[in-house]
Amino acid sequence: MAKGHRSQIKRERNLNKDTRPKAKVSFVRVSTTKAKIVLDTVKGKDVASAIGILAFTPRNGARIIEKVLKSAIANAENNNGLDASNLYIEECFANKGPTLKRIRPRAQGRAFRIEKKTSHITIILNEK
Repeated sequence: MAKGHRSQIKRERNLNKDTRPKAKVSFVRVSTTKAKIVLDTVKGKDVASAIGILAFTPRNGARIIEKVLKSAIANAENNNGLDASNLYIEECFANKGPTLKRIRPRAQGRAFRIEKKTSHITIILNEK
């Protein structure tokens, strides 16, 4: 059974806006599995300790995730008027982006495909 006209459904869906501060970076040249390893280390931590963890994490995705986290903190302070000392990472995830396909020449005229994976990283903060 239909629940109403499409415009009514969209209007109801758009009323429930998420007001939590967040930041997202798209098309980052790091695979989702490598990004998720770093994101799991900071999930649920307060912002100050998360920045400290990311600063000393020797993985590729850590620099990118640190930038996204600082952007989310700036969004919380400027757009929502929140205090940075009361923030913690409520959600953080990495979704799969498009894969760049490249060719590597191999023996006897063959070609092997190299897949350079990308991801979309999102960090959502909340106040304690």
